[in-house]
Amino acid sequence: MGFGALIITGFFMIVGMIVSSRLKSKFKKYSEVQLARDLTGAEVARLMLADNGIHDVQVISVEGQLSDHYNPANKTVNLSHDVFYGRNAAATAVAAHECGHAVQHANAYQWLQFRSAMVPVQSISAKVINFIFIAMMFGAFAVKGLFSFNTALLVIIACYGVFALFSLITLPVEFDASKRALAWIEARGIVTRQEHDMAKDALNTAATTYVVAAIGAITMLLYYVMIYLGRRD
Repeated sequence: MGFGALIITGFFMIVGMIVSSRLKSKFKKYSEVQLARDLTGAEVARLMLADNGIHDVQVISVEGQLSDHYNPANKTVNLSHDVFYGRNAAATAVAAHECGHAVQHANAYQWLQFRSAMVPVQSISAKVINFIFIAMMFGAFAVKGLFSFNTALLVIIACYGVFALFSLITLPVEFDASKRALAWIEARGIVTRQEHDMAKDALNTAATTYVVAAIGAITMLLYYVMIYLGRRD
């Protein structure tokens, strides 16, 4: 990895850490606000699934902080301990958001299907690019023994193209899940107006992490494209 790539990576790592710290701060703040309906995140999740006619998805508790996710492979809404048992605006927002993904899955939401199809491609791309960078660490001669530097650049560009596309596809998936979550908790009367604003703020902050990731992936892609074009001149 070149010096320029290290600078770009370092910059977005710092931005990512700032956004992550802000996200944790928001969730800590909103976790201290008791929900008027006094429902746990797990109860909110089960209620949202039932309201959407989804009865084959399990809501389970998993370890970790902000480790919440929906797994379409085994149809489980995985909620961290604080969200699963939490009775606050933050837990409600996260639980409803993850159920938003379950609703997307049940409705065959095209962007979720596209992202799921790209998961194995992204995994392979990550392994390939790690191999390329490790080879470069041992010197250009190691790469030349396998393929030319221009070929290595093309492989890197292809991998970052996959990362960028995956990140961009993730944006509508995440924003749509939040939109579904906020619409449901408001229509169902799960939250008060103040609690709805807190849930919305928490989800918007979480969405920022995906935006940063997308910008970072696109920047890295353009960086290596410029290097390749520069070598051709």
